[in-house]
Amino acid sequence: MGTTDVHSAPSPEQRRALMRSVLDDLAVLEEMLDRGLFESGVRRIGAEQELVFVDRHWHPAPIGPEVLATMNDERATTEIGRFNAEFNCTPHDFGGGCLSAVAAELCELGAAAERAAADMGARVVLTGILPTLGQSDLGLENLTPKPRYRLLNDVITELRAGRYEVRIKGVDELTFPHDSVLVEALNTSFQLHWQTEPEKFALEYNIAQAVTGPMLAACCNSPVLFGKRLWCETRIAIFEQIVDTRREGGPAERDTLSRVRFGETWVKDSVLEIFKADVARFRVLFGPEESQDARAELDAGRIPKLRALQTHNGTVYRWNRPCYGITNGKPHLRIENRVLPSGPTIADEIANAALWFGLMHEMPRRYPDLTERLDFAHAKANFIGAARQGLASTVHWVDGVDVPARELVLGEFLDAARAGLESAGIDTGDIDRYLGIVRRRVESQRTGARWMLDSVAKMQGQGTRAVRLAALTAAMSARSRDGTPVCEWDLAEITESGSWKESSLRVGQFMTTDLFTVHEDELIDLAASIMQWERVRHVPVEDDDHKLIGILSYRDLLRLVADPKRGRDESIAVGEVMRRDPRTVRADTPTLEAIAIMREHEISCLPVTTADGKLVGLVTEHDFMRLAGRLLEEQLARTDEEPSGG
Repeated sequence: MGTTDVHSAPSPEQRRALMRSVLDDLAVLEEMLDRGLFESGVRRIGAEQELVFVDRHWHPAPIGPEVLATMNDERATTEIGRFNAEFNCTPHDFGGGCLSAVAAELCELGAAAERAAADMGARVVLTGILPTLGQSDLGLENLTPKPRYRLLNDVITELRAGRYEVRIKGVDELTFPHDSVLVEALNTSFQLHWQTEPEKFALEYNIAQAVTGPMLAACCNSPVLFGKRLWCETRIAIFEQIVDTRREGGPAERDTLSRVRFGETWVKDSVLEIFKADVARFRVLFGPEESQDARAELDAGRIPKLRALQTHNGTVYRWNRPCYGITNGKPHLRIENRVLPSGPTIADEIANAALWFGLMHEMPRRYPDLTERLDFAHAKANFIGAARQGLASTVHWVDGVDVPARELVLGEFLDAARAGLESAGIDTGDIDRYLGIVRRRVESQRTGARWMLDSVAKMQGQGTRAVRLAALTAAMSARSRDGTPVCEWDLAEITESGSWKESSLRVGQFMTTDLFTVHEDELIDLAASIMQWERVRHVPVEDDDHKLIGILSYRDLLRLVADPKRGRDESIAVGEVMRRDPRTVRADTPTLEAIAIMREHEISCLPVTTADGKLVGLVTEHDFMRLAGRLLEEQLARTDEEPSGG
């Protein structure tokens, strides 16, 4: 958001007053542009680093506010989830050793966060989406306790009529409902800032839009969510769906826009086109805590902060977002790149930054007529294609040429980025190092996303899904420690998550999620056949909304077969035989608690459900026997290793 201190506007009068402030700020901004008050002749860059905290079992650790309190550094701030944090790097003049300076600052802040987290039994991971993060981690108890986040959740949830539902289709398919905006905390980004000038804004913003897709293809790092293999950069789909305030049921013929979007057209002349379009299309959600009369400030010879406009701009999430700021008493314009994922290493992130900054400096010289040579719809399609397929995507490039993303990056993009960095006077060693990382990554096609997907494929069939995801996260953490870029990483091994006991503390970590279910009005013989074919002893019964309504066991079928009253050709519905309202547990139920429930109630199966009763998994006595077997194996191995007395 554009400002951290905000307040709600529940009444129509308050909303009108807020909109008046936004319009006043917009008018003042237009006058400042007309009067040439903006800083020129200066090029600065900046970066924002988001990160995730994990516990010793590689699961999200909701300790962000506590870590930040320990760090006590104004550059480190909260994010919406308690298991996240953000670093705001110092702006640097674009030239010389600026890339190394940003890298050094990120390493410094990261080391401080690591030390603070270690004292709490946790560590830091850089990743676009944490593989081990589950839906149970997204409850409001993990919302960072600050008014701005609560207010954002309340406003967006009200506009969405209380419903959040994500649908993504990749190699696997994922559909899940939720009840808060905290799903946004799934996403962890590395955001870049590029200072521009009013006269150059239109061309440079359009360049940013044009290069976004091909560049993203080389930087993807978010392919796995809840164990499902989805888009190469799943963050894009998640964010666009969650912070979407459109209601369902509108007329199909009408064009309505999401608050998170790539854009609709090229900018023709001025940054005002974007601000005016966003004010015209999207209502104010809240206002700044401290109001300011922008007109009075300007008339008094001071540069206004435009708080109302900045707050509104912070609630419209363009992937390339225009920003207004003040440095040393002079106003300036920036383009914020919000597309890139966090990680996998700081070296990879600075390599991504070098590529983007170099392109932003060089491409305006190469394509001053960009909008005449590239259709905006193609730039938008390139962005979505890259998010879905990464380096396997095809780019619709200038003059109607279609080229594989990999070829475009290895050819024109790296050449242009090098030329841009060299003309800006960036240190030659930094240019060679960071663009070299991009080149090796693209040549080997080993992006962070590809490394994750290949690692998951290698571990397929080993352990449970939870163990594989923990191993993936552990391997990511271990390999990033020495700064080696992802293109040089070995694939993850199933043993990297640590002791099997650490991966089996909660039911959700070893439950079966590939379920065979029936409805209560279906033929009982179908359920019997499923048990025979799939060699299972329990079949859950659910309704059309996937809510659990009963359980059918092999013993229930034996009793039915033994019933002399049943005719041989009689059609019996599942609902007549199943046990209704069975005992259930949640995914985050401790394993020992689940075992106690099964022993107390003398049952051999526990369905796993969400808070609203939807079926997500199943644990049986057979699963617990496997755990016991592994414990015995570990104890025997430990005994064999102990020296005998003599």
